[in-house]
Amino acid sequence: MQTKKADYFPYEDIVDLPHPTSKIHQPMARMDRAAQFNPFAALTGYDDEIREAARLTSEKILLAEDEKRVLDKKLQGLMLRIHEHPELEVTYFIADEKKTGGVYQTLQGVLKKIDAIQRTLVLMDGTRIEMQDILRLESRIFDGLPEAEG
Repeated sequence: MQTKKADYFPYEDIVDLPHPTSKIHQPMARMDRAAQFNPFAALTGYDDEIREAARLTSEKILLAEDEKRVLDKKLQGLMLRIHEHPELEVTYFIADEKKTGGVYQTLQGVLKKIDAIQRTLVLMDGTRIEMQDILRLESRIFDGLPEAEG
């Protein structure tokens, strides 16, 4: 039995023809064509969960009694000179909204008022800092005050 050439390559008659192009539709951009072959994310949101789990937070530092006294004296000093709107550098804790812990942030600003009822410092830019979250408080008005050192 003799085999035909078509048995080996059945599309030989069309292989050398030019590639068909539509007269109606524009060809798809290469980037759009490539996007069709991107991997499918079977677990929607899984990457976000992994990133969230890997994100580090810090535990809130609890001040010792002597550190609390020093901070309290500094706050009293600020209350006495609030009318001067002193410049401050405050390091305070910001609790994380999604997981246990948070981060410490150091902020420089000008003190606008001390809200004794809400127990917050209010800066000129509107930032409110809860006194219970303050780790460190510095200002030039503390210079030379021995009871405010620390």
